[in-house]
This record gives sequence, structure tokens and C-alpha cells, in this order.
Amino acid sequence: MQLAERLTRISVPQTIRMAKLSRELKAQGIDIVDLSIGEPDFDTPEHIREAAKKAIDEGYTHYTPVAGYLDLKQAVAHKLQRDNGLEYTADQIVVSTGAKQSIANAVLSIVNPGDEVIIPTPYWVTYSELVKLCQGVVKFVPCGIENNYKITPQQLEAAITPQTRLFMFSSPCNPTGSVYSHDELKGLAEVFEKHPDIFIISDEIYEYINYVAPHTSIASFGSLKNRTIIINGLSKGFAMTGWRLGYLAAPPEIAKAADMVQSQFTSATCSITQRCAITALRGPLDTAQEMVKAFGERRAFIFDALKKIPGLHVNLPDGAFYMFPNISGFFGKQYEGERIENADDLCMFLLHKANVSVVSGAAFEQPQCIRISYATSLDRIREGMKRMTEWLAKLQ
Repeated sequence: MQLAERLTRISVPQTIRMAKLSRELKAQGIDIVDLSIGEPDFDTPEHIREAAKKAIDEGYTHYTPVAGYLDLKQAVAHKLQRDNGLEYTADQIVVSTGAKQSIANAVLSIVNPGDEVIIPTPYWVTYSELVKLCQGVVKFVPCGIENNYKITPQQLEAAITPQTRLFMFSSPCNPTGSVYSHDELKGLAEVFEKHPDIFIISDEIYEYINYVAPHTSIASFGSLKNRTIIINGLSKGFAMTGWRLGYLAAPPEIAKAADMVQSQFTSATCSITQRCAITALRGPLDTAQEMVKAFGERRAFIFDALKKIPGLHVNLPDGAFYMFPNISGFFGKQYEGERIENADDLCMFLLHKANVSVVSGAAFEQPQCIRISYATSLDRIREGMKRMTEWLAKLQ
């Protein structure tokens, strides 16, 4: 059977592949410590769950406008003004079935065949695959651990060409947890001011999981708001992964285009989820703050544990719930004839020997690293670090 040629340009994310392998081993009765998944282990807050029951009882069970209920879009605008100091109107908001669809809507609305899209690496795997689907040209800019995996203004300037159409990044970042400070974003903004035809997709889905400072959006600098597409949602900060709701805030022309694109794929997201989102966005953030406190305790523990493992080079991330250590010190080492040549090999070694699941940095264009999620209980993290320490020490 001959399938569409476009499928040859994309691949299944390694994050999903590792989660699948972990589930298969668990189904065999093997005790796997899963440090691969990017999902908060907390339940959705009670007041949001109660809003779902109320929405069902009130009959919110029908189709909604493609871009979402008006009062939900107004709630998103309220959140952006309250938390980010940014003014948006309802016609600049499009609500989607998860932030991934919001990103897809934006990329499909902007990128033409041959357009260059700059993506700092490490990066979230879906960015490049969406660009490839649009037949755009992905231009990776490697960012090392020495700069906490963040692109500098000099690197950005050097990467821009007359064909550059779009810049995509996240802060806080998946997979590194890196957070761009106000001054760092200002430096990037000064470069973009010299190139007024470049759009920016700013993925801010981990906004509330920030351990160092209030979140800053690049849309808050100068004229950049007029060409920045903010991506956000409820999955991380409100522990609502299964509810599937994301949104974008963009210039009116982009929002209108995203609305049109979405109308041909899914139309609107779940009506019940939309009603819950209003409660979440207009309500208090105390449950998010409690999650961040717990994540912070886990971050401190896992950072100290990783620092003690010879051969690992690790930095302390400022946000999200990931560690992204450089593990190249293990390349060339072996255990009972099993030789580690790259991050993929090390991930398989840890999965099948230590029964610990992590993700290869090759998935994020950093093949000398691995991603470790601490979005699980401290007890499981302790067990995972114990096993990793024991088995990595056997590589000689």
C-alpha cells in the first residue's frame, strides 16, 4: 500500500515511543520507574472537576463556535492581562484541542514551502515535524549546557536569512526546563526588531511551573506583540492533560487563519472542557502553586542525586519538571559486552537493566543528553535515582 509522501517527512516522537515501551514492560509485570513522561502526577483540582459536573447538568453538551465560547475567550484575555500585562480581545484568541493543535494551527497558517523556520535546540519534538509537514525548512540552532540550553542574540542574528519566516521556542522549555529571563528575552527582541517580517511562536505552556521569577512573555517587548503567537493551555499548570484544551493569542489575521484551519480538522474542542477552562483561568492559582512547591522539592532531590553520578554533567533548570544532563561521558563504555555509543543506547541500557525509563536527547536534537522527568512521586524518583546510580557505575 502506497501512502502519502508527506508521511516520509515525519516520525513518531521518541517521547511516545519510550512511554509505549514502558507500558509494555509494566504489562509483563516488570517494575518500571517511568521518568519519561511529561505529565503532572496530580489530579485536576476539585473546583475544576466540579465545574465539569455543573456544565453537564446545565446542558453544555452541544457544538460550540470553532474558536471556543465567547466567555472562554474573554477568560483567556483576562488571564493574559492579569498574569502577563498583555491586552488581547476575544477575536485574537483561538481555543483548540490541546496546545499541540494550537501550534499546528499557527504553523499551518504561516509557513509556506521553502520558508525557513529557526528552532533553538533542545526543543519539543513536534515543532520540526509540523514545519516538515508544511514543506518548510527547519534550521536548528544548537544551544549547549554552558548557556543553560538557551539561544543568544548573537546566535539568533547569525541564523537569520532572507528566507526566515518563523522562530519557534518555549520558555519554560521542554525538554530542558530552561527559562528565559526578562533581560535575555529583551536581547532577542532587539534582534527581531531589526527583522520585522519574522513571526514568533512563543510556547508558554509551562508558564506556571517556574522556580525563579515571574514569567515574561516575548510578546511584551516593543512591537513584537504584533507578530507573536502565544501558545498556552491547561495541561501543565492545572494538571488537565486528559481534558485537551490549549489556546493561542495572536494578531487578528493569524487568529482568523487559525480559526479557519481548525474548522477543517476538529472544529471546536469539548464543550465541557471549555466550561471548566473558564473556572480554571478565572479562579485562584493556589493549586498550581502547591504543585510547583512539590515539583521544587523533587527538583532539588534529583539534581543533588544526578550531581553525584560520575560521568554526568547536569545544570539546575529554572522551570518545568525535567532534567537534561549531558551523558557523553558514558560513550564508549560497556557492560558485559553491551557498548554505549550514544544516548539511545544508554536509554535502552537503563530501561532493560535498571528498569528506569528516560528519553534520549536525540529526540530533541541533542544526542549527547537524556531527558529525565520528575513529574512523579518523590518515592519513585528516589528509587529511579538509586537504580540509575547502581547501573551506570557498572559501565566501564
